[in-house]
Amino acid sequence: MTNRFVEKLLNFGPLSDEERWVLLAATSDARKVIARKDLIREGDRPGPVFVILDGWACRYKILPNGSRQVLAYLMPGDCCDLHVGLLAEMDHSIQTVTAALVATIDRLEMDAIMDRHKGIAKAMYIAQLVDEGTMRAWITSMGRRSSIERVAHLMCELYLRARNIGLNVDPHVAFPLSQLMLADSLGMTPVHLNRVLKELRREGAMDMQRGRLLITDPGKLIHIAGFDANYLHRRLRSAA
Repeated sequence: MTNRFVEKLLNFGPLSDEERWVLLAATSDARKVIARKDLIREGDRPGPVFVILDGWACRYKILPNGSRQVLAYLMPGDCCDLHVGLLAEMDHSIQTVTAALVATIDRLEMDAIMDRHKGIAKAMYIAQLVDEGTMRAWITSMGRRSSIERVAHLMCELYLRARNIGLNVDPHVAFPLSQLMLADSLGMTPVHLNRVLKELRREGAMDMQRGRLLITDPGKLIHIAGFDANYLHRRLRSAA
């Protein structure tokens, strides 16, 4: 089975054969996790580095009134919280969205790997910078983009990320997120989100159907969102 974690890090720099073997060995003891299962919760002591090899997960916070804010999505190849072990407790929770294959790397082992293998360390730091750039893009959306711009921007991002790791069956990409979860990501009610999705469908920009996302007019969706993929270090291109 392809190790998407190794593939992702290879996008950020060359890895020697030894470094690839080290990463494969570190993630070889993966376990299957059911959907909607917390890997770690806010307030817990930080645990190992989680690596998502298959399936989707998310970071989230629960507010005192019981509402939820989704903070980020984790796709195959992503890892969680490289340096959070420096803190006394988790300030957010991580939960699987779908059934997932999750590897865990002990933090002392991860530190030793990065100390000994500079190629891995550099790739991991770049991956973390991309995560931070994504977080800044989400903050910008929540603070300054209109509802339709906010939805369009998230769809561009998720489509691009999913396509770039091979989750596409042209012209669709696998998209396991419910409207409720998307609403929790965007700071909107499900009713409001549903209206915006209908508007984007009427515009001929995109459509969501049965666990799939179809970008019918990438140029139009990019224009609506004002999307610039520089923070992902990838580019969303119109179909040729």
